[in-house]
Amino acid sequence: MPKQIPCLWFDGAAEEAAAHYTSIFPNSSIGEVTRYGPGMPMPEGTAMTVGFTLDGQEYTALNGGPQFPFTEAVSFQIMCRDQEEADHYWTRLTDGGEESMCGWLKDRFGVSWQVVPTELTSLLSDPDPGRARRATEAMLQMRRIDIEEIKRAADGVSA
Repeated sequence: MPKQIPCLWFDGAAEEAAAHYTSIFPNSSIGEVTRYGPGMPMPEGTAMTVGFTLDGQEYTALNGGPQFPFTEAVSFQIMCRDQEEADHYWTRLTDGGEESMCGWLKDRFGVSWQVVPTELTSLLSDPDPGRARRATEAMLQMRRIDIEEIKRAADGVSA
């Protein structure tokens, strides 16, 4: 399969977004930046595209204008090894953004993310239907995922 590089459409904040994201994710960097020239749709010198990499995944940020704002119809999942890692991403990405439900958030640029401790998947799909139901019910009450609280709920233990 050919390489896939998500392209994110911004209204003037492509460089700022790329700098913000590369400050959050390890092994990240900003690559090539192309700029608008004279007579183009944005002011001369404004970044047109910004190539950046987040922990090995390439992205392109495009300053395309206000025509296409972000919606929750597309989000990026961050599968975290533990609660500490999940809390890191949650805290950094909600800074200037807004929390939603079940581990979802919108960052300060309007991009939607899901911050998910990997253990959550096994709890929600537990072979014991009662454990899975209790885990799901607990998760549905949360904004930031608290994996220990979900484990207690799955086990039927009150907080």
